[in-house]
Amino acid sequence: MTVHDRCKMPEQTTNRDGQERKVGVEIELSGLTYEALVQHAARLLGGEPELTSRYVTRLDTDAGAFTIELDSDPIKDLDLADERLPESIRELGNHAMDVIDFAAEKIVPLEIVGPPLAMSALGMIENLVDELRDLGAEGSREAIYFAFGLQLNPELPDLEPETLVRYLQAFALLYDWLKSRHQLDISRKFTTYIEPWSSRYTDKLMADDYRPDLDTLMRDYLHYNPTRNKALDLLPLFAHLNESLLSEYVQDPRIKSRPTLHYRLPDCDIDNPNWHFSTVWNDWVVLEQLANNRQDLDALRGEFHDSRKFSFRNLTRSWRETTDEWLHQHGYV
Repeated sequence: MTVHDRCKMPEQTTNRDGQERKVGVEIELSGLTYEALVQHAARLLGGEPELTSRYVTRLDTDAGAFTIELDSDPIKDLDLADERLPESIRELGNHAMDVIDFAAEKIVPLEIVGPPLAMSALGMIENLVDELRDLGAEGSREAIYFAFGLQLNPELPDLEPETLVRYLQAFALLYDWLKSRHQLDISRKFTTYIEPWSSRYTDKLMADDYRPDLDTLMRDYLHYNPTRNKALDLLPLFAHLNESLLSEYVQDPRIKSRPTLHYRLPDCDIDNPNWHFSTVWNDWVVLEQLANNRQDLDALRGEFHDSRKFSFRNLTRSWRETTDEWLHQHGYV
């Protein structure tokens, strides 16, 4: 199997306009200097790097524009060349910046933010990640203070409420299973930006008669989860669907409107030779397949309801174990 064949494709590969669905990828890592990462990415992806601001480089490729940056706004925004500063401070600051740069590259993640890529083109991300590992890139397991992630922004097949409910139900059902496979590092377990959804919201979402319109779906979610800090963050999607309704619950300039889900759960375990980008992507495809098979989705939702009942089986068996067994029995993994 070649690198480009490792990434599986979901059955639903097109959007409502008949175009191939796209997915954005964000990769956090360390182990390389900023300049080294820029040069390696330019060589591997093809393109000429252009520094657009401090620690932010744009890389135009045939697949679209990638951004390579240091994931820290305070450091990126430092401008000691500002002529409004006294010359003595600027001179002193230039020496200090060498120390700041060295420290920042040790403890602040470098990030590669990809353009929306056709799902069939994800092999280029697989190749990029594997090559960067060979060049010395490191992930979360290298130090307790590293909490690096690999985030996916998959475009939805359509934006109908019924479709959204199916995807949200599939994620809620698979959350424990996905977490056991991809949320590995203790540093990210202690962070607050990959939390599960409220259990009260999950109960409402899983109800047999839950068939909301779009506004009701948004209000239900935002009532219980008014934050970006969720393992599956819906706020970028909601900003795209109804920004004024979203602003009634959350006002955060970091929210970027886009017709995608924002999957934030997985660690970036790039220095593990047994880990690949496709490791994460192919498990997302399991969710895709479940969300687009109504009969199986309803069957696993029934298992979920049964798991909440008092019984000896439920006392001795976790939902993650039940999910894993069910997915194997039904040919999903």
